[in-house]
Amino acid sequence: MDAADGLGSTPGAEAPGGQALRRSSTNPLRLAPTSFRQLTGGLGSALLAMVLLASLAASWILCVVGIGFLVLPTCLRAVRPLADRERVRLTRWGDVIESPAAPVPAPRDHLVDPTARRELAWLVLHGTVDVALGIIGLMLPLAAIGALGFPLWRNLMAGQSIPRQDTAVHWAVDDPSHAWAVTALGVALVAAVLLVTPALTWLQAVAGRLLLPPPDEGDMSLRIAELTATRAAALDAHAIELRRIERALHDGAQNRLVAVNVLLGGVRQAVLRDPATALEAVDRAQTATEAALAELRSVARAILPPVLTDRGLGGALDGLAAASPIPCRLEVDLRTRCAAATEATAYFAVAEALTNAARHSGAKTIVVTVRSDSEHLHVAIQDDGSGGASDRNGSGLLGIRRRAEALDGTMSVRSPRGGPTRLEVNLPCGS
Repeated sequence: MDAADGLGSTPGAEAPGGQALRRSSTNPLRLAPTSFRQLTGGLGSALLAMVLLASLAASWILCVVGIGFLVLPTCLRAVRPLADRERVRLTRWGDVIESPAAPVPAPRDHLVDPTARRELAWLVLHGTVDVALGIIGLMLPLAAIGALGFPLWRNLMAGQSIPRQDTAVHWAVDDPSHAWAVTALGVALVAAVLLVTPALTWLQAVAGRLLLPPPDEGDMSLRIAELTATRAAALDAHAIELRRIERALHDGAQNRLVAVNVLLGGVRQAVLRDPATALEAVDRAQTATEAALAELRSVARAILPPVLTDRGLGGALDGLAAASPIPCRLEVDLRTRCAAATEATAYFAVAEALTNAARHSGAKTIVVTVRSDSEHLHVAIQDDGSGGASDRNGSGLLGIRRRAEALDGTMSVRSPRGGPTRLEVNLPCGS
């Protein structure tokens, strides 16, 4: 996983880019470069929309002679992929915009389907208004740079026969004082860039923010499908946990108690036959009893660790970090207590991640970062091992994912070959 990625975002929450924009919104020097990158990215998408819009218009006109009927369906089918590309771009810089769950309608149904109508309206605005906004946002910095450096390149060209020189705003410059006046204009343009670029960025995103989210009924169907899937995953995780507890009791504590029963029978026989050896048999029975009790305590802690109630999540994770065979650094910033189910899921995620790292990663260090805000609990576990971790094929990571999704949370893992591996779990505090 990439160490620089930070903690992941949860669905429905604001994406990291959007948070960064808001955190730096009071600082134009920091906001303007970010806004410029967003504006130029939007310009590229808007140019594609303009090309597709022109193709749609041309094919619509050609329908008069019949040729357009061959091209129009292809153009209409291309609207959804372009809209999805814009959804991904806007999500990177702000709130999440989900792609519609419904498939692309047939060409004859595009004006009837509400999602398709909204996408066509977005295409018209994005391919016209947003192109203009993007060009304005691109030309302002270029004009500012040209005006600021005007005296320099004017002097470089002074040896040539140039009776008059015009600036980008068609200002005739005849002497050095006029050239420095152009530089002053460049300073004003820089100020305009700092102030206007964020506004242009916001305006460029308005059409996508208003028209690309699925309609309310689409959101409801997505939510129902999501809840159905997470409910099934929660039931599967519950069944797997019950089987694990049953195996732990059957293969561990039950076998040890059977051994205790056998040893007690031996003690009874020893008392009757040779009282002098009975004490040794009693010691063996006591040792087996203690092992059985330890096994039962282990199973009980696996169901819900008492340390979570006694010391909270931070204290419980301290114990996990101390017991890890790999040196583990723990960074905890918990501003509030979360629900018991949330803290238990976070605890088990860290425990499973530390166990997996010790068994498979070959890591030398592990860093566990846990922080909470008023709404979410964020957990990240990163090791410097060999990588290649995956939640496929029924691994322990799949269990973490199912636990997280059962609470309407998310789990992501980035583990390229060669490492590092970064596991991120995000949970709602109130679950």
